Amino acid sequence: MSESTAVAIFGVGHIGSVHLESARAMDETTVRAVADQVPANRERARERCRCATYADYETLLADVDVDVAVVALPPFLHADAAVAAAEHGCHVFVEKPLARSAEEARTILDAADREGMAVGADHTLRYMPAMQALKRRYDDGEFGHVPLCRATRINDGPFGSPPNGERPADWHLDPEATGGGALADLGIHLFDALRWFFGDLEVEHATLDRQLDLPYEDSATVVVGTDSGTTATVNCGFFQREEPDDVNFGFHLDGVAGTGRRADHAPESQLGHAAKTAVENVVRRLTGDTPRTFAPTYFYRAHFEALRAFVRAVRVGERPPVSGRDGLRAVELVEEAYEVAGAFPPASEDDETEPTPLQGERR
Repeated sequence: MSESTAVAIFGVGHIGSVHLESARAMDETTVRAVADQVPANRERARERCRCATYADYETLLADVDVDVAVVALPPFLHADAAVAAAEHGCHVFVEKPLARSAEEARTILDAADREGMAVGADHTLRYMPAMQALKRRYDDGEFGHVPLCRATRINDGPFGSPPNGERPADWHLDPEATGGGALADLGIHLFDALRWFFGDLEVEHATLDRQLDLPYEDSATVVVGTDSGTTATVNCGFFQREEPDDVNFGFHLDGVAGTGRRADHAPESQLGHAAKTAVENVVRRLTGDTPRTFAPTYFYRAHFEALRAFVRAVRVGERPPVSGRDGLRAVELVEEAYEVAGAFPPASEDDETEPTPLQGERR
């Protein structure tokens, strides 16, 4: 690999723009090209990084030598794009979920294995400072054995407006495009975080419900057992409006020697944290020090750290810290939860009855 790792970004809409800015900010990388079918997205990327832009990733791969491809396309495009990148000799970093299904995820891994390429999954909870601080306390034994864990993530899902003010794309409301609802979008992050803390998981109970007239579940509760003997409850949903400083994300450990929460290590105010860090960065520039890139955005910094960890691993031939196998297992757990709960009936325009929640237990 060259002295600077050549990166291409497939998809530079909302989250793809975050990956673009992350790659631009790293000392180890050079953004060589981006691909996006939306002309406005390509133009915005060209203005930001003066790189080559393409309407499709196939042409990009044929024209440009790339070391790492970042797949930030909608989930229904992940498998084809990741396989194409691996077959062109690129290591592949994929926005979560790795794929819509375990079958598609295995297709990605098989292609990468054949070509000798690495795969990484963008599971960012492992890179959030508050989660890392809580994990250190857990690993140090501060809480003793932890019989119970509660993990919660609730937002406005397909209704939320991306930071750049764009209207969310229609595919967000298509379960065939996304691979599922709140469980596939939010619960998958919590499953990965639980594996990071406690080892592998087994789905014991799952309940899916719908508060709104959506074609998939917008609320879910899953109970999992863990290798370490902890029982964890996962709650996720799309039924609350989300604004800065009002983010419904909880990770709560109840141990025999004490209790720990992610919130214990998070800033009291995201906006206050952003303002404080911005002032610190001005001072750093004036004194010749390096600014804390992405620090003001708080949650988005985890994407920077995840991509940087992947790039640093592949540069020295090491397994990525969050590998494609981790991404596959997270998708498998989502599928297992759906299987335990039973298939969720889609909303019908002609059906005015209240949906009945589905629930089930592992037999």
